[in-house]
Amino acid sequence: MIQPGRPWWLDEAPPVEPQAALEGEVEADVAIVGGGYTGLWTALALRRREPSARVVVLEAELCGEGPSGRNGGFLHGYWSPLARLRRVFGDDGALRIAEAGSAIIPGVREFAETRGVDVWLREAPLLEVSAAPSQDESLDRAVEAARELGVEQEALPLTAAEVAERCVSPRFRRGVLFREGATVQPARLARALRNAAIKDGVQVHERTPLSKLRRGSPNVLETPRGRVTAGEVVVAVNAAAAGWRPVARRLTAFGSYVVLTEPVPQLLERINWTGGESISDGRMFLHYFRTTNDGRVLMGSGSGPIGFGGRIDGRFTADVPSVGRAETGLRFLLPDFEDVRIERAWGGPIDVSADRFPFFGTVPGTRVHYGAGYSGNGVGPSWLGGQILARLALGISDELTALPLVNRHVKPLPPEPLKGWGGAVVRGAALRVEEAEEAGRRAAMPLRAVAALPRVLGLRVGTR
Repeated sequence: MIQPGRPWWLDEAPPVEPQAALEGEVEADVAIVGGGYTGLWTALALRRREPSARVVVLEAELCGEGPSGRNGGFLHGYWSPLARLRRVFGDDGALRIAEAGSAIIPGVREFAETRGVDVWLREAPLLEVSAAPSQDESLDRAVEAARELGVEQEALPLTAAEVAERCVSPRFRRGVLFREGATVQPARLARALRNAAIKDGVQVHERTPLSKLRRGSPNVLETPRGRVTAGEVVVAVNAAAAGWRPVARRLTAFGSYVVLTEPVPQLLERINWTGGESISDGRMFLHYFRTTNDGRVLMGSGSGPIGFGGRIDGRFTADVPSVGRAETGLRFLLPDFEDVRIERAWGGPIDVSADRFPFFGTVPGTRVHYGAGYSGNGVGPSWLGGQILARLALGISDELTALPLVNRHVKPLPPEPLKGWGGAVVRGAALRVEEAEEAGRRAAMPLRAVAALPRVLGLRVGTR
């Protein structure tokens, strides 16, 4: 089995020269902690709305080499999870969020065209398939929600034959086609955002981890060899936020792993998968898969280890069993790929909230703002998050800051050690239940009861 290593995306993307680490003292209007998608979109939005704003970005490693450069590159908003949105935010809130998310793909397209950068943006529908009877419910809920809310065009049911017109597999029983969808090369996008921010006058300091944040007027951000004083602070650190006290009870970290095949363009033509559709199945710990510009297939599995106490350790990047599950998913869901060589595998942490939707807000009594909880779907929503966080930092109130995602109550997860240990037990049971279902068996009652426990408690486990 191939060992997990460095993401192929990072090697394929045009290289960049590291920015200097912060040394000495700097003053800023807005200091952003985190140089991934959310932090960089926020920086660009700040400079666009307020060109005179002094913006400083502090990145612990290199911009875009965390989750932003490791993900699957699925780019979409909130029409596909409309059924889940309804349960959390009601009909009106769900529609408001989904409609706001409709600006995401146009926003990324405008960025790429205006800046003249190739981020491998390919606009094509998102396809969810059922590979077992237990996964049918997810498809039915999606179609029903779109119909009941008067947006039937956003979720079209497909028969097995209709699914095969887009991708042939004997495993696909039926599907749902979501109109809104696209893919990108995630590291290319992250580096393009970084370069654009620097060009726009944002002061970016890489290899500059935050040592301490002292909230006040002004806020003081201490780093190993410097200090930033800033009136406004934006914390945009993705899964690392699971260890940040103001939001720690609302987040946990999961590992998500992918495998990448050798180029097989002729095989893609043979199975009709040439339209660029991104695909996922209906599992709790879903499989997600897509093609690349050079004819490779990336298969991901959101079934990696669960975090404990907010720590991000080697389990999130070096877990061989998680790589094995991603490869097994490839061979199972696409049997024609049985003998295709895997060239690369890698993994990383994702920040999962209790209801699997992000939340944005301001720490009470401070001018420290945050965005977190993308739950495995951050490539697109981070664009929306950047627009929201820029407005919060500038004190602007409008339709975006009034979205139900902003300053909302998120049901807290159990405290440690129950969150970590309990989550690991539920994860193990859910994996065994879903493996049995795909094999046409019914898992034992105790396993099914443990796997269903989060739903009974009003929590969500996994990345769906």
